[in-house]
Amino acid sequence: MTENTDRHAQKMAKKKAARDKIMATKTEEKGLIIVHTGKGKGKSSSAFGMVFRAIAHGMPAAVVQYIKGGMKTGERDLIETRFSDVCQFYTMGEGFTWETQDKSRDIEMAQAAWEKSKELIRDPEIRMVLLDEINIALRYDYIDVNDVVAFLRDEKPEMTHVILTGRNAKEELIEVADLVTEMELIKHPFRSGIKAQAGIEY
Repeated sequence: MTENTDRHAQKMAKKKAARDKIMATKTEEKGLIIVHTGKGKGKSSSAFGMVFRAIAHGMPAAVVQYIKGGMKTGERDLIETRFSDVCQFYTMGEGFTWETQDKSRDIEMAQAAWEKSKELIRDPEIRMVLLDEINIALRYDYIDVNDVVAFLRDEKPEMTHVILTGRNAKEELIEVADLVTEMELIKHPFRSGIKAQAGIEY
């Protein structure tokens, strides 16, 4: 037993030394462009986790929700009732496109959301901005992806993190991003007839 324990300790010591050597080369800090995409659940949930982590570190944040309508959500209620002094929250959609059935109105709302997003990103006091479901607006060309990419590349303050969520992220956005995660759908309760539930989906 002692031999196995000693072998394990030696193996872990080597792994730690290798890891420490790698970590010593990682010295830069910058505001990241982060994309959460894919068909799987968890894109917005993960992004909100980052927002709450930023808040916990005393970093002012902001959220702009594209597409999604005025439905009550746990994250919005929590931010607005407990953290409104450190996180601004704007719900600027009126529901998914199949709900609104008004393309011109959807485009108008998406454009207004993008203008608000740029204002928040430019604000030097805000350290993290979540653009929730912006990828849907980009997919339908409600907003020009080239404008978004150019703004993030040329105007985003150096230390501001921007998170962009939604399915079908465009290649141009993926190219300019620092961190891209694709959520893969393996199994979902909706397919078994289970509806969206508080605390899970909203």
